[in-house]
Amino acid sequence: MSKSEIYQRLYNGRFELFFGSLLAIMFGSLVVPLSFYERVLSPVLFLLNLITGTLLISHRKGLVRFFILLFAASLISFGFDFIEKPEQIGFVEYIRLIVYFLFYIVVTIEIVKQVWHAQKVSKNVIMGLMSGYISIGLLGFFLFLSIELVTPGSFNGLLMDDISDAGAKVDSLIYYSYITLLTIGYGEIYPVTAVAQKAAILVGLMGQFYLVIITAVVVEKYIRHSQNNSK
Repeated sequence: MSKSEIYQRLYNGRFELFFGSLLAIMFGSLVVPLSFYERVLSPVLFLLNLITGTLLISHRKGLVRFFILLFAASLISFGFDFIEKPEQIGFVEYIRLIVYFLFYIVVTIEIVKQVWHAQKVSKNVIMGLMSGYISIGLLGFFLFLSIELVTPGSFNGLLMDDISDAGAKVDSLIYYSYITLLTIGYGEIYPVTAVAQKAAILVGLMGQFYLVIITAVVVEKYIRHSQNNSK
């Protein structure tokens, strides 16, 4: 099998690979010890997610070079973590935050564009649709984390009280991002500053727009395609 054939097979399954890496990031700690996940597995999975995200935009050379730079920056930051695990968020972690914030902005937009322009709704497109929704949640998390770092105390509640460990705060804000995206709103965490409240509204709106517009377009294409095949 030639390199071009291998690449084409990988590109055809790009959404499945990206979706799989997202699920591993989200739920990997359920199947392995938490300490091992945070110390070893999580960095590897995020790097894998960057690689599969690069595959999503591999047809756009400019973005590929941009993603390679993000991957290099992320790899260096994780290398520092293996040398010494920080208890507080420092300079290296800020760099990583910027890297992933940019990454999920670009990759979410690209997923939406590819799903929107898909002519045929296949299993791969469905995977892309789900990947886009999960990516919005991660994008929301990095937005909330950025706000909390710039203005400490922007989020309050049971899960944010007396948290001095950076990892615990990260986990709580990931949870809050998806609870907001899913419009569940249990209330353990809530925004208390104006910018945090507006960010929460933005994430909630993004989730609803995605479900109402993007998902509806995919469903309509699937119905139309099924009707054409039945004739």
